[in-house]
Amino acid sequence: MINILESLLNTLKLEVDNEPKSPLHVGEVTSCWMYVALMDEASIFMQAGLNMTNDDVLRKVLIESLKQCDKQSQKLRNFMKNEGVHLPSVSEPRPDSDPNDVPLGAKLTDNEIANGVSIKTATAIIHCATSASQSIRNDVGTMWIEFMSDKLVFGVSLKTLMRERGWIKVPPYYYPPGMPTNG
Repeated sequence: MINILESLLNTLKLEVDNEPKSPLHVGEVTSCWMYVALMDEASIFMQAGLNMTNDDVLRKVLIESLKQCDKQSQKLRNFMKNEGVHLPSVSEPRPDSDPNDVPLGAKLTDNEIANGVSIKTATAIIHCATSASQSIRNDVGTMWIEFMSDKLVFGVSLKTLMRERGWIKVPPYYYPPGMPTNG
């Protein structure tokens, strides 16, 4: 799947170089603004998660997600500044704290943290796909596809971890009428 996404990105990048730059339309601006806010708020969640878990594997996932969110947010912020788009305000970063100092009633479980990361990742993927489909400028569309492919690759590793740990939430299975059931 990575090769398909890389091929698509390379094709779009060729088109970007030859395209005249029109101003961003209001939908492109809104998508950029919302994604910066989404990534910055996701970063706050990752920081809080790091302050609540002692699980080394989950900590590694949170750090990877935090780096990805910060990288995408910074790239988009720079793009928006160059386009003259005002930036959204964001929450203050969370200070580091010892997970053992967080009271149990206020502390999220590892399962809750992992599912929160999963929901934020799925939301980001959907936002990127929607934004790419609404983009008129190829450079903007390419940026969304890059962000989406990064999130898709991360999401696969997250899903594997969640499945291994029993944290993944699965909707009820669907059995069509008349289908034999085992047991």
